[in-house]
Amino acid sequence: MANRTYEVMYIIDPDTAGDKITKLNTAVGNLIEKEGGTVVRMDDIGRRQLAYPIDKKTEGHYVLFEIEGSGQEILELERRMRVNDMIIRYMTVRVDEDRKKAEKMRGKREARATRRASFSKTEEAPAETAEA
Repeated sequence: MANRTYEVMYIIDPDTAGDKITKLNTAVGNLIEKEGGTVVRMDDIGRRQLAYPIDKKTEGHYVLFEIEGSGQEILELERRMRVNDMIIRYMTVRVDEDRKKAEKMRGKREARATRRASFSKTEEAPAETAEA
C-alpha cells in the first residue's frame, strides 16, 4: 500500500501534568512506529486559548504529529484517542495530495514568472540601444 502523509493534531486537557503529557506524546510516537508508520515531525505547541469552550475549559495543550504510513496506524491511533480521557479533541488530515497540488501550482507560477522576466528583458534591450 502507498505511503501517505497525515497530520494529527490533538488537544490535551490543560489540567494534565507535564510529565503525563510527555508520556502521552511518547506513547503516541511508539504506537505509530509499532503499527508500521513513521513520525516525520512532532511539534509540542503548548498551551493555547481554545476557539470555544470545551467541557467548560478555555485552554488546551496542543500537539501536532506529522506521520507517514499506510493509514492502519491512524485507525488505531484514533481508536485510542477516542477512549483517552486526557485528550479532549483530535483531528487527522491527509496532506500528501494537497502538497502535491501546491507543488504543481508553485512550479507553474515559477515558470510563468520566468517567462515574464525573459519577456521584460527582451523589451528593455532595444529601448537601451535606441537611447545610445
